[in-house]
Amino acid sequence: MRVVTLDPMHYPLTSPLGRFGVVAVSSSPQRYVASIPVAGLVNPLTGAPTIAPMAMLVDHICGLANHERRAPDEWTVSSELSLEVDPDAADIVAGAPDEPVVATARPVGRKTRVAIGVCELTHRDTVVATATVRSFYIPTPEDVAPFPEGPTGPPPAGTLAERMSVRVAEGGGAAVLLQDEDPVLNNMIGIVHGGVSAMALELVGSAAVNHAVTQRADGAPLRTGSLRVNFLRPFHCGAESRYVGTALRVGRSTGVAEAQAVGPDGTVAISARLTAYR
Repeated sequence: MRVVTLDPMHYPLTSPLGRFGVVAVSSSPQRYVASIPVAGLVNPLTGAPTIAPMAMLVDHICGLANHERRAPDEWTVSSELSLEVDPDAADIVAGAPDEPVVATARPVGRKTRVAIGVCELTHRDTVVATATVRSFYIPTPEDVAPFPEGPTGPPPAGTLAERMSVRVAEGGGAAVLLQDEDPVLNNMIGIVHGGVSAMALELVGSAAVNHAVTQRADGAPLRTGSLRVNFLRPFHCGAESRYVGTALRVGRSTGVAEAQAVGPDGTVAISARLTAYR
């Protein structure tokens, strides 16, 4: 198998991938490898360590496995993302904070109008998650922007919320993050990058279940075990753009939350279901 990218490659800091420190490790038609730093980042709603950047990495690497199979006149858009996580993943990552999480992806089955990419995420020698992304093939849009150029290197200093350009808002019982406008977060067709949105949905979903937990005497936190995302329509930044997480059920050992990305017109653009475990 011919590997076409051997040396680690940083993406421009003016791109979503560069903003969050994604590094391309290697690439071939049947194997795509990339990494992302996870340790030291916290959920702005709870202050707890978060595994949300794994969703960014999954969207990229599994999406790439699908995108690289396109015809010359085709483009890809994600329709589903599914992430299955070891609930102890945050603790595992914290054990070696300087080491990134690495995802190794491959395409599944034959290419039709829909493609599936699957990946395994590891931290050092420990598997911490598995994931899939389904993509649709569409005619190449006329307004695809060129890939951003600019300096590369480690992600900028600052909190995860600052890199994501999100702010905590009151939600009347729901967990809410406002999505401020930031052109660096947009993909090449001018909408918020799917990995950014998937991260935000994990943050509000996790916060929603854990808000309910803190109201009880046995308030040990629940940790994300699965995240399932459906991309329904393009999600744009705007004055009313937001991510909303609502707990559906919280028990002693598990909790389930619904999370949505709501566009500036009030329409739900992305929907997710998060399950957390103790």
